[in-house]
Amino acid sequence: MNTAGLDVFFLTMGAAMVLAMHAGFAFLEVGTVRKKNQVNALVRVITDFGFSTVAYFFIGFAVAYGINFCVPVAQLNVIGKVSNGYEMVHFFFLLTFAAAVPAIISGGITERVKFWPNALATVLLVGLVYPFFEGLIWAENYGYQAWLQASFGAKFHDFAGSVVVHAMGGFLALGAVVVLGARKGRYARDGKAIAILPSNIPFLALGSWILCVGWFGFNVMSAGTAGAASGLVAMNSLLAMVGGLIAALIAGKNDPGFVHNGALAGLVAICAGSDLVHPIAALVIGAVAGVVFVFGFEFVQNRLKIDDVLGVIPLHGVCGTWGGIAAGIFGTTAMGGVGGVTFMAQLVGTLTGVSIAIVSGFVVYSVIKATLGIRLSEEDEFMGADLAIHQISATPEEDMAGH
Repeated sequence: MNTAGLDVFFLTMGAAMVLAMHAGFAFLEVGTVRKKNQVNALVRVITDFGFSTVAYFFIGFAVAYGINFCVPVAQLNVIGKVSNGYEMVHFFFLLTFAAAVPAIISGGITERVKFWPNALATVLLVGLVYPFFEGLIWAENYGYQAWLQASFGAKFHDFAGSVVVHAMGGFLALGAVVVLGARKGRYARDGKAIAILPSNIPFLALGSWILCVGWFGFNVMSAGTAGAASGLVAMNSLLAMVGGLIAALIAGKNDPGFVHNGALAGLVAICAGSDLVHPIAALVIGAVAGVVFVFGFEFVQNRLKIDDVLGVIPLHGVCGTWGGIAAGIFGTTAMGGVGGVTFMAQLVGTLTGVSIAIVSGFVVYSVIKATLGIRLSEEDEFMGADLAIHQISATPEEDMAGH
């Protein structure tokens, strides 16, 4: 049996499932933003994926793993001494993770960001910032993992990216959202938050469902090969998702936005330890994440006055942080887990990722703001990004009929 060919097929299916998650990111954003910004949300998510692919192909994958694809095809097929072009589909799979970072950020900065400066930010983050931390953890670059093991008894464990992808994306978004500033009309002069309602709850729900389904490719296929796939990862992902949505249902008092994002909060949190923890622990991890998202969303929006439109800072940033730390608690044998992790290694590794993300987010978006400008004009923001940038609305036929 050609196991290399099976592994290529296995990872291709995983990559396709995570690629489909980008439709989930798009519809989650389309349903949350106002109608005048729906087209822009759709276009930014898919074009960010395109820019991410080019940046990760030429720069990012080499930064993380030291692999250069600018060689003849005969060499491409056996990179890493693995046949059937496995490393190429490995690139595709890991690209879908890398491209999730600008998709996450997009939900925070939507409705008032300029198109091309945002595209530049995507290239910088996916080409340099994200793969630097990805390489530290998953490729064990620069001796960081060896230092953690020597200092705290274990390497930092992040099976499917609670910290590497989600906390990184969520806390990069913190800098982006703060530098960009709140949407016009979001806060009154006395600082009181003014609600801006979602445009389409069914689209928001559809986005959540697509993300939930794709997430099983995100988590299970992180094993890398068919032979290493684990039913435990699938079970834990399922229970964390359910824990998150039920907890958010209760804490959010039946609010549909909280329910559908609560499921995602649970999935974000379980990524790191999905191959380690007991299923009951996964349910607990997900439930904590669901509650964290509900109260985190309200804290960021109403107390900190940070206009994070989709709540990506609490959803991906804070819940991803919780997931990284939770793997060091529930992944231990004392808590019924597989073991091989320590609380301190997980804490330090998580805080390292969060620190890199916060600093990099502020630096990248501040430099772009100072040089190119990053925010739509007040007139364009009032008109909506759809007409201002793309010259077409989400329902052009209906709009024409009204004239």
